[in-house]
Amino acid sequence: MAFVKLSATERRRLSAFFTCLILAAVAWVFTTLSGTYNFTVKKELSYKNAPEKRAFHSLQPDTINTTMQGTGWQMLFSRMNNEDNTITVDLQTLENKDYVVLSSQLKQINDRKEFDEQIVGFNPDTLYFDFSNRAVKRIPVKLLTDISYQHQFSQSNNVVITPSYVTLSGPANIIDNIRAWNTDSLILDSVNETVRTRVNMQPAKEGNVSIYPKSIQLVLPVDEFTEKTISIPVKLINNQNYYKVKIFPLKVNVTFITSLNRYAEMDEELFEASADLTLWSDRDYTTLPVKLTRIPAYCKIVKIEPQNIDFIVRK
Repeated sequence: MAFVKLSATERRRLSAFFTCLILAAVAWVFTTLSGTYNFTVKKELSYKNAPEKRAFHSLQPDTINTTMQGTGWQMLFSRMNNEDNTITVDLQTLENKDYVVLSSQLKQINDRKEFDEQIVGFNPDTLYFDFSNRAVKRIPVKLLTDISYQHQFSQSNNVVITPSYVTLSGPANIIDNIRAWNTDSLILDSVNETVRTRVNMQPAKEGNVSIYPKSIQLVLPVDEFTEKTISIPVKLINNQNYYKVKIFPLKVNVTFITSLNRYAEMDEELFEASADLTLWSDRDYTTLPVKLTRIPAYCKIVKIEPQNIDFIVRK
């Protein structure tokens, strides 16, 4: 391919041409973006001054299309800015009506905005609500967790939640079916000590349901665990014909994992082991398996020796 060789004068002229072209394009962009335009932005709805004696349910989605008026620059940056994406609607008129006209609150909504672009219209402009009797209900807190512990550490006692109940307020037909309220998930990794923290409650999905308090305080006891072995007497059950039965051994050794704080207090009175004689009378077992029927909380059984006991029945 042949290349066109330009003289120094021609190169200067070509460079000047492209420079002028770029400057003209930049000037056109600045002029265009400096103009005033109407553009549509989707906004989320939030509510304030909800009626105290009337429970409401919104009959439209929780987002609305707003017509904004601003410069091209504002239109451009509004597409990238998600921080100012909420409109707060005053529900004071719902005390005696079942709808809210957004255009009647246009000045108040614009006065609360932090940016220069103005809202000039809404679609839809009127929000409609359905009403039902408001009810109040106390329900237990349900803690959601995803916790991993360091080696030999684990939960050593019940979690203490304060408060353990929350109060719901809203339409009776909604909250009557709610039995418990979840917290946000408590996610912890490599835990090796007692956890004391505050956890938020999950927000209500319905705008006409309120929850109090919005967070709870919890204490999660954590301790180091170790093994311990004790001898536990075996109790014979379901001797329905009152046979004279001799079992041996009379005790079994139970090895379990327990926390260091409770190690000293762990004795045979906290456990109960049994053997079921109906396994012999009804199913012809020649030895009886031992089952632990009472185990302290937060203990993990490692092994039972022996797992089966011998017996002699005298009729």
